[in-house]
Amino acid sequence: MGLHFGELAKIRGIITYKLSPFEQRAFAGLLSHGFPNSVKRIASMLIRVVPPFAVAYMIYDGVEKKHQQLMRKNPADYENDQ
Repeated sequence: MGLHFGELAKIRGIITYKLSPFEQRAFAGLLSHGFPNSVKRIASMLIRVVPPFAVAYMIYDGVEKKHQQLMRKNPADYENDQ
């Protein structure tokens, strides 16, 4: 047959463009555009992410403290032991 995998069927009306991997610049603009954009996105998401985690941590911490308090022995129960 001699056809390659991407050329097995003739499809009309669809235009495809190909760029050689050797012509692409994988890290183009990484430091000038990518890093500042990442910082901006992270900062914008902090408003939505941090408050629920803070509330969840406060609830968890309070429950753990209460659990530790309830697990302790009461010294008044052992005053008359010899």
